Amino acid sequence: MRGGRGGGLLVAGTTSDAGKSVVTAGICRWLVRKGLRVAPFKGQNMSLNSFVTREGAEIGRAQAMQAQAARIEPTALMNPVLLKPGGDRSSQVVLMGKPVGEMSAKGFFGGSGGSSAGKALHGGRRKELFEPVMACLEELRSTYDAVICEGAGSPAEINLRRTDIVNMGVARAAKLPVVVVGDIDRGGVFAQFFGTTALLSPEDQSLVAGYLVNKFRGDVSLLEPGLDMLYGLTGRRTFGVLPYAHGLGIDEEDGLRVSLRGTVRESVVAPPVGADVLRVAVCAVPLMSNFTDVDALAAEPGVVVRFVDRPEELVDADLVVVPGTRGTVKALAWLRERGLADALARRAAEGRPVLGICGGFQALGERIEDEVESKAGVVDGLGLLPVRVRFGVGKTLARPVGEALGERVEGYEIHHGVADVRGGEPFLDGCRVGSVWGTHWHGSLESDGFRRAFLREVAAAAGRRFVPAPDTSFGALREEQLDRLGDLIEEHADTDALLRLIEEGAPAGLPFVPPGAP
Repeated sequence: MRGGRGGGLLVAGTTSDAGKSVVTAGICRWLVRKGLRVAPFKGQNMSLNSFVTREGAEIGRAQAMQAQAARIEPTALMNPVLLKPGGDRSSQVVLMGKPVGEMSAKGFFGGSGGSSAGKALHGGRRKELFEPVMACLEELRSTYDAVICEGAGSPAEINLRRTDIVNMGVARAAKLPVVVVGDIDRGGVFAQFFGTTALLSPEDQSLVAGYLVNKFRGDVSLLEPGLDMLYGLTGRRTFGVLPYAHGLGIDEEDGLRVSLRGTVRESVVAPPVGADVLRVAVCAVPLMSNFTDVDALAAEPGVVVRFVDRPEELVDADLVVVPGTRGTVKALAWLRERGLADALARRAAEGRPVLGICGGFQALGERIEDEVESKAGVVDGLGLLPVRVRFGVGKTLARPVGEALGERVEGYEIHHGVADVRGGEPFLDGCRVGSVWGTHWHGSLESDGFRRAFLREVAAAAGRRFVPAPDTSFGALREEQLDRLGDLIEEHADTDALLRLIEEGAPAGLPFVPPGAP
């Protein structure tokens, strides 16, 4: 730290999903292993995957994962603005961990539309959030040796630059050096690097120190002539070529990108301990949130997890999960339109396991009264659990601890719906009727003892000779994945050069690449 202020770096990307989140986490893990105190930061995040901090603040799961990489507790300072899409044109705005209202995209990005969303959003201009965003960043920099900031989308969104509070706007205000990440696996990475730089103003370009190639397959020597030509065109070096790494299983920002036809993660699944595998089908409901709940299931040897959207895909499933959603009423309609509602009812009648989590739990109930989220009024649920749900304006944000199936369980809650449980056996503040379980608790399956006990119950109900592995630790697996990210940075990036950037800022005299911002 210099003068009581830590160093910093902004990790930008040529596109969404270029690898900014994992690179940021990898840099955090590399730095903390060097003995530095480091924190992640993202001024504005748009995601349906969120997390609740110890103090009861809601932030993006990617920043919570990055905090774990840095070996610190996540706080609202690390993600002061979180947007949770409720459809194509509007989002709930979460400011400093608390919801402050709904806003249209036009209103948020500076148009005349949009409703009032708290004092900081009055007038529908996201530039009014710039001051609290920068205050959070400065507080982190006064506490930590380094703050690794993650950008959003691309820094060259020329239509949004005027009100930017997450990319070059933050870099300019905090005088942060910028490294741009590009996904070479998609192709066109040289054009992306050049075009991103060339569409920035001279002032913004002066902070873009260079590039990181992500997801490279093959012989790096074949890439080097292109990197030399890129340097000749831009005057900026490439700080590393990160190889394609399978099975990282790290939290993603956007559940909408999950492939319905693929497994939940690319991780190599160990053979089952017992004679049978256990098949888990996750209903890919609209506005699916916190789909990471099933990651702990996918980490179990012999458990195969898939996202599905057709009733016939439930036939051979041993467990069906109805996950969280930002639109419970919309998810209910989707389940009925797809024929999945009838398939779930048949499963329940046959004693075959179903688990509803948060919005999925609400959908399994008898009735929903919603004047808040969908404003649909009273809507019939699937009637599989004796629960009635009433949506309130206030949002439950909590980190509960309890017991189920004789095991200690930790979780977190993020919901507007208040459940009135009218029967069944108690289950994590929800209930169970036969082979149908429902709870508002996200993350419960990460509790190893409870997960094993739950899977034993599922296997028994499904008639499978499945045996949970006795030694699977989800927390240990997550730590291994974060160490792998740190290894990628340490082994394949110029860490000396990155450390100089973090400590000293962007080098002087970086050339301007025309034409610049329009």
